[in-house]
Amino acid sequence: MTEVRVPTLGESVTEATVATWFKKPGDSVAVDEMLCELETDKVTVEVPSPVAGTLSDIVAGEGETVGVDALLANISEGASAAPDEDKDADRGARASEPAGTARAAGDAAPTSKPSTSDGGGETKVMVPTLGESVSEATVATWFKKEGDSVAQDETLCELETDKVSVEVPAPAAGTLSKIIAPEGTTVQADAQLAVIAGGEGGGAQPSKPEADEPPAEGKGSQYAQPEAGNGGPGRSDVEDAPSAKKAMAEKGLNRDDVQGSGRDGRVMKEDVGRALAAASAPRAEAEASKAPRAPVAAEDAGREERVKMTRLRQTIARRLKDAQNTAAMLTTYNEVDMTEVMALRNEYKDLFEKKHGVRLGFMSFFTKACCHALKEVPEVNAEIDGTDIVYKNFVHMGIATGTPTGLVVPVIRDADSLSFAGIEKAIAEKGKRARDGKLSMAEMQGGTFTISNGGVYGSLMSSPILNPPQSGILGMHKIQQRPMVVDGRIEARPMMYLALSYDHRIVDGKGAVTFLVRVKEALEDPRRLLMDL
Repeated sequence: MTEVRVPTLGESVTEATVATWFKKPGDSVAVDEMLCELETDKVTVEVPSPVAGTLSDIVAGEGETVGVDALLANISEGASAAPDEDKDADRGARASEPAGTARAAGDAAPTSKPSTSDGGGETKVMVPTLGESVSEATVATWFKKEGDSVAQDETLCELETDKVSVEVPAPAAGTLSKIIAPEGTTVQADAQLAVIAGGEGGGAQPSKPEADEPPAEGKGSQYAQPEAGNGGPGRSDVEDAPSAKKAMAEKGLNRDDVQGSGRDGRVMKEDVGRALAAASAPRAEAEASKAPRAPVAAEDAGREERVKMTRLRQTIARRLKDAQNTAAMLTTYNEVDMTEVMALRNEYKDLFEKKHGVRLGFMSFFTKACCHALKEVPEVNAEIDGTDIVYKNFVHMGIATGTPTGLVVPVIRDADSLSFAGIEKAIAEKGKRARDGKLSMAEMQGGTFTISNGGVYGSLMSSPILNPPQSGILGMHKIQQRPMVVDGRIEARPMMYLALSYDHRIVDGKGAVTFLVRVKEALEDPRRLLMDL
């Protein structure tokens, strides 16, 4: 077994992102054949195969961040090795490392497919990587039932986190023999979801740690050992009770979440019970602190339907309430005459779509106008960090998007440097991904200002709520013909109410009003955007 590791990336570069794998587990590779491509903040690095053989498994999947010398994959030299040979080779490679040497952080990263195999014709279906800061998910829907045949990469179930929905594909073809986590179950990262019988999946790993083969230490390891204890760093010589291992797997607990009471920190079954009780205590306390529900008449109770809130809806509710409790939120209003924008759009929309392959909408005009106004009133684009005000010299524009499961806010990064076409393409692409539930958490983080368009639903006026830690959000509304006085004459004009909600702790009334006036001016005379006026 030959390890493929991250090469030297260059002076001052300490990490990279795995951009593309050109090979998949099981593929034959030649010496110096390109295996994958890494991206750093400076250059793109190709990783060649050090030997000829078979790519046995991928340790760092696409999109993962890895450090210098982190393990990317393993190659079996010559013909594809049998499972026992893989295990022996891997054990020998680890045995050659100096005692007490910690393996690179990238070694513990999950494979590109969420599965493990015990070498006996069964493949475990595991919770895939959920993203940074997300440690659990809820099993929303199973698309297959026990006994069903499945094809490799066929979607088995869908998980819901507090930010995105995650589809879990079948790591191998076979029969879904057992569902371990049914619908509604909350599972931890790296918990087991199901078992597929009669299949062979890529990226197979031993289903449990061997006595002489300690599990990789890291956040993603279900049986990772704590660093502190009588057994020294990692306590690789301490074997947890089999009943405790089984209980942790069934309950989706990480080994790091359980404090062992046995000899040398050995985890016993009762330790798992105590960890579960400790985890449920805050939830019970939160339940007890909720305001009691008003009494319901008996004749009405039978006509009610109780549905558990999705994790996304719970997060939306919590964040909106936190925004009200934290920020000194205030809303100011203005109105804009959309005549010039609508005329410009009607004149060039066909030519724009023909050249750029995307429709010209109103959102690009509003995004441009907001970026223009934020340069003049930078506090609206800032945030509070303790006793500091952090001013952003860039605009990452959040575009609030309604989806079947709730409101999400994908972020268009560096919107202030994009063209009209670039903004429209980004909005169209991220909007589609949002509606399909395909947005990653990275695509919804880091926004500095938000635009919410309630007008698409017919809203005439509203007061949008801030998206913390941002200090401003612009509400767009329905365009409606209203009588306006123009040069002493009454004319019907397409008018829209604008609402700016802002954090009064750092944005004064003057700044808020100035921001709205600059947006109004830019939209009523779009030529100002071209001349930076």
